[in-house]
Amino acid sequence: MRYRTLGGVRVSAVGLGAMPLSIEGRPDEERALATVHAALDAGVTLLDTADSYHLPGAELGHNERLVARALAAYGSDTSGVLVATKGGRGRPAGGDWTVNGSPRHLKAAAEASRKRLGVEAIGLYQLHKPDPAVPFEESVGALRELLDAGTIRLAGVSNTDADQIRRAREILGDRLVSVQNRYSPAVRDSEPELRLCADLGLAFLPWSPLGGLARSSLDGPSRTEGAERLAAFHEVAAERGVSPQRVGLAWLLTRSPAVVPIPGASRPETARDSAAAADLHLSAEERTRLDEAAAPVRA
Repeated sequence: MRYRTLGGVRVSAVGLGAMPLSIEGRPDEERALATVHAALDAGVTLLDTADSYHLPGAELGHNERLVARALAAYGSDTSGVLVATKGGRGRPAGGDWTVNGSPRHLKAAAEASRKRLGVEAIGLYQLHKPDPAVPFEESVGALRELLDAGTIRLAGVSNTDADQIRRAREILGDRLVSVQNRYSPAVRDSEPELRLCADLGLAFLPWSPLGGLARSSLDGPSRTEGAERLAAFHEVAAERGVSPQRVGLAWLLTRSPAVVPIPGASRPETARDSAAAADLHLSAEERTRLDEAAAPVRA
């Protein structure tokens, strides 16, 4: 496992997104715990969760409690594991995602997350999404209050544009350590934000980092939109004898030292395969092929 830096903390170059373990189609608890343990066994030290990762209308904080149980049941030291959670979104009955970035809500949500995770302070707490009904500075100001109170140790923002990142940095200073935006071979709208993170020394945590790639190298090319363009990821995977997901994650790591992908998993095999991407070194020729195959970026 290779490692990168997030707010002065050494973390695995590939993390684990725990969301699939708690939403629709989730595995039973035994397999869910085994999935987290497989990631830890593979050297993963960054686990990503959120209070809203649960079935619609029920079980608020299900994923946070699951992550806490997985760490408690793990047979080895987990003191080096950074758990990142998020607040500011909800999943009421009906399945729609809501947004609530009010300072009052964020502070209460962070305290509830802290208790569910069973920690004195949350390792990394992130604003899940800016709330158009609340001034962005007020939401980020709540993160500053949580830092000052010792409820959280590090702060991040998610689903933000470059201007919002700069504004958050003005409020939080070097206590802003990460940005979590959607980014993958198929979706590269956040390329400007990635470049900004590299310039500012922030970690960039791509969510849904495997967008556009098939579920397995045995499945053949993905039939999703843009699949033909991404054929190079399948070709390199076949040449290397690995999954296209592993190639996709390895490619993401070449984009910038700031990148720490957080692929989701619902099976131990998937968690291990994703973690192995940290040790897949692409040649210059492979990188060029993949760069040319990936989705175009906005200016």
